Amino acid sequence: MGPGLFIIMIAAGAVLTFASDWEAEAVDLDLVGLILMAVGFLGTAVCTSVLRRRRTVVPPVAPTVTDDRRGLL
Repeated sequence: MGPGLFIIMIAAGAVLTFASDWEAEAVDLDLVGLILMAVGFLGTAVCTSVLRRRRTVVPPVAPTVTDDRRGLL
């Protein structure tokens, strides 16, 4: 489940909450939309924190510099 799925959940929840006039007897669609938006926001936060943790930058190893003039004296 990537961040795209969570963004779709946020959009679907917003449509159900703010842009729909549907009525259902047993289901409160405004509450379902709010739950979808909350899960979408939490999922996006968790997903981005996990992706940020995976992207650790490893510094390159510095080359060892040797002085070849030691044996010339």
